[in-house]
Amino acid sequence: MHRRNFIKTVSAASAVTLLPHKLFAGDDPKNTIDSTSLIKPRRLKKGDTLGLITPASFISEDELKESVKNLESLGFKVVYTDNVTARYGYLGGKDEVRAKDVNLMFSRKDVDGIVCTRGGYGCARMFPYLDFEMIKNNPKVIVGYSDVTSLLYAITQKTNMVTFHGPVGTSTFNDFSLNYFKGTLMEPSDSLTLWNARDENPDDISRKVFPIRGGKAKGRLVGGNLSIVVSLIGTPYDINTDGKIVFLEEVSEEPYRVDRMLTQMIEAGKFDRAAGIALGVFEKCEPRHADSPSLSLQEVLMDRLFDLKIPVIYGLSFGHIVNKFTMPLGVMAELDVDNQNMKFLEQAVL
Repeated sequence: MHRRNFIKTVSAASAVTLLPHKLFAGDDPKNTIDSTSLIKPRRLKKGDTLGLITPASFISEDELKESVKNLESLGFKVVYTDNVTARYGYLGGKDEVRAKDVNLMFSRKDVDGIVCTRGGYGCARMFPYLDFEMIKNNPKVIVGYSDVTSLLYAITQKTNMVTFHGPVGTSTFNDFSLNYFKGTLMEPSDSLTLWNARDENPDDISRKVFPIRGGKAKGRLVGGNLSIVVSLIGTPYDINTDGKIVFLEEVSEEPYRVDRMLTQMIEAGKFDRAAGIALGVFEKCEPRHADSPSLSLQEVLMDRLFDLKIPVIYGLSFGHIVNKFTMPLGVMAELDVDNQNMKFLEQAVL
């Protein structure tokens, strides 16, 4: 994920010391999703109250207004604290402040679900301050993407609760995205098939759907933004991919950087026992300089993933794009590369 540009635009902030972790993922036998006790939050409905949080980079007052307008247009009430527009360098407030808002929105009885205003950077810095036991005892829909990947997976891993990789408050809630937002969070069925968007920048090579290796795969969904998934390797929140369908997306990373991150996942054994891989749109990930030697994005993906001998597809409608699916972490799904779709095999909410 390309955070370097906006980090350069703000002044350096003094460091905040994080509490030390005692365990690493390999030492923790609970570092996975327990299918026998999966916690599903209550579905959302019109009239529900959504809590807005800013768990990563800061937002402006205009972006807050946009988020509120977007959610109110869907029939929701919206609440937030003054912390939602806090700033600490490139972050939306200090770590304890952002974590306090996460804990608060889960604990409030008048809040039915939680929507992140944006991604950026910073979610992982909050982990020492999150009350995972309280969150587990107050299951709610929480949705976001990009840097929010780490927050979603940490919650799913530590509480066994389904979380949702989907629109943030400032996203475009067009008909396509809204259809899958509702189909996943508000009007669920026992089987929801995800059919790709066909009308978004059809001439853009990054939008081309292509199979890397055909076939079908079944497994529980894990994943999110590639950079963030890789950043969790070796931490207590390391992603467990055994038997899972791993979904990944990226933005503004050149092919060699995508190569490096996929290579790290391969060397870390993250695909050794995975059931399949569903790649979203890797937006703005083609070579930036025509005169510099480079593999194309497609060449990198084929080179790194074809030999895994599991079903792999590129170009499904999720990521840093307008038309996006809402993807529930932890639910059973089926990936069908040959028919270019994915299907949720159970409801993600109650």
